[in-house]
Amino acid sequence: MGTFKAIVIEKGEAGQTVALKDFDEKDLMDGDVTVRVEYSTINYKDGLAISGKAPVVRRFPMIGGIDFVGTVESSSHPQWKPGDKVILNGWGLGETHLGAYAEKARVKGDWLVALPASMSPRETMAIGTAGYTAMLAVIALERAGMSPERGPVVVTGAAGGVGSVAIAILSWLRYHVIASTGRMQEADYLKKLGAAEVIDRAELSGPGKPLAKERWAGGIDSVGSTTLANVLAMTRYGGAVAACGLAAGMDLPASVAPFILRGVSLLGIDSVMCPKPRREEAWKRLETDLDPAKLQALTTEIGLSDVIETAPKILSGGIRGRIVVKVG
Repeated sequence: MGTFKAIVIEKGEAGQTVALKDFDEKDLMDGDVTVRVEYSTINYKDGLAISGKAPVVRRFPMIGGIDFVGTVESSSHPQWKPGDKVILNGWGLGETHLGAYAEKARVKGDWLVALPASMSPRETMAIGTAGYTAMLAVIALERAGMSPERGPVVVTGAAGGVGSVAIAILSWLRYHVIASTGRMQEADYLKKLGAAEVIDRAELSGPGKPLAKERWAGGIDSVGSTTLANVLAMTRYGGAVAACGLAAGMDLPASVAPFILRGVSLLGIDSVMCPKPRREEAWKRLETDLDPAKLQALTTEIGLSDVIETAPKILSGGIRGRIVVKVG
């Protein structure tokens, strides 16, 4: 047993504090696998946790970070042995279970998936929960009957993590992608990822009608609120929209009109408690349906000591694409 560096979130009478400090291994939570963490990442939920702007953290003290990739140091789980390379996304990491912004983690082996054979550890965290969620959304749309021949697909929050990876995947699959963003200065970046069109989010952020002109066959929405309501109102007959975020709020000021008059489907995407077979399917698809060159282009790397300053920027749209955190 020894100590290691970790970003620890604590709460006292004066409020929440966050600091990079030494953490004692004996204070790690129960689990049957101990992992030496190599990389993590920054997702929207990490920004909320580090800033304290939403009650993401459910116990204190907490080590932040909802994703990691690393090497198994010890294991009593039958599937894993020392030396195995593993990924963890979600399962309450950084919320109810000590998280990924640390040089070590102890977790349940059932939460882990194997590092895809064709990917480096860094690439998996360039994808992270945001990219893995984007892949879950694409798979859900396909299961709802979506295909490139059905028509355009809109992606909201396009310059963010989910949006950037979603565009890269959909364009690889030959969809006509319409990117919606509040950062029109990122239009060239979005087109390089594969967007065929870029529209200002203002077209979707105002109060909308129960039904509007049909513009797309489907969509992936990470914004929520009025944006999602407008996306639904503009979806073509028999289309589908995958909802996976709430950057603009948890409310949905919509009507049932798109569902009962156009047969539109609203598909909920959960990445945190997603069953292991679906996780493995998503990671397998990410090996084949995401251009590594585009992934590299949308990724920036920082060190563990930079997380506290960087994470809150994701809440204000100050981060483009994906951030990889080099831990070990």
